[in-house]
Amino acid sequence: MSRHLRGVLILTLVTLIWGSTFVVVKGALASFPPSLLMLLRFALGALIFLPLLPRSRGSWLAGFELGFWAFLGYASQTIGLLQTTAGRSAFITALSVVLVPLFAGLSGRRIRPLVWLGALASFCGVGLLAYDGSPPNPGDFWTLITAVTYALYILALERYARRHDPLVLAFTQLVWLTALVGGWALASGDLAKLATTPVPWAAVLYLALAATALTTWLMALGQQEVSAPEAAIIYSMEPVWAALFAYATLGERLGLQGWSGGLLIVAAIIAAQLGDQGEGR
Repeated sequence: MSRHLRGVLILTLVTLIWGSTFVVVKGALASFPPSLLMLLRFALGALIFLPLLPRSRGSWLAGFELGFWAFLGYASQTIGLLQTTAGRSAFITALSVVLVPLFAGLSGRRIRPLVWLGALASFCGVGLLAYDGSPPNPGDFWTLITAVTYALYILALERYARRHDPLVLAFTQLVWLTALVGGWALASGDLAKLATTPVPWAAVLYLALAATALTTWLMALGQQEVSAPEAAIIYSMEPVWAALFAYATLGERLGLQGWSGGLLIVAAIIAAQLGDQGEGR
């Protein structure tokens, strides 16, 4: 197996784990504040890497930038979901698939035509899969910020993943992310509720161990071998897995439009594989 193919499979596994979280988070948020759920998720995720305390200042600086972009993404998406639907949020967030090669191209990188085609096809696929046709609302603007910050995160991760140990990089960004989310929980008043609100520990442990610690490490590991534009396309598999998990656990149906969107995303990933070979990085 080539190192590039291994990276593709690793990032695909990340999207599968992410896809499983929608059902978990939906149940947990029914009785638990989102800021506290994220705080516990990231804090426990960081503790997994505690024995791997970094010694280099560069790792902490890299972790801060990654944690900062990730925090803006999580926060803006959460605020956006207060006014927009989950389907529309997924559709707008998928703009990051197009923004990554756009930002990379503006920085002087050569992006092959098949990668552009894959990015556009992936965005259209997510639209078919998740877009619900609801009218525009202020939440859409917040979610657009999510797409921009997510694209910047993917590009930053590509840059740092090749210069730092993936385990160390995962730990430092989760420490910073915990601090930023902790500040949000404190400012919103949710932190005071932690002592009196029952914690959905099963959901928290799954999100912390699998969907945070493991995936953060795997992303840094996978993006050592996969370019940021291609990684963004692979990450668009998340709503496909989410739809499949919703079908298996909640009985939600995809329909012809949904299946068409999922197949288009898979085709986009294949196109990106062909176009990414030899791309300048």
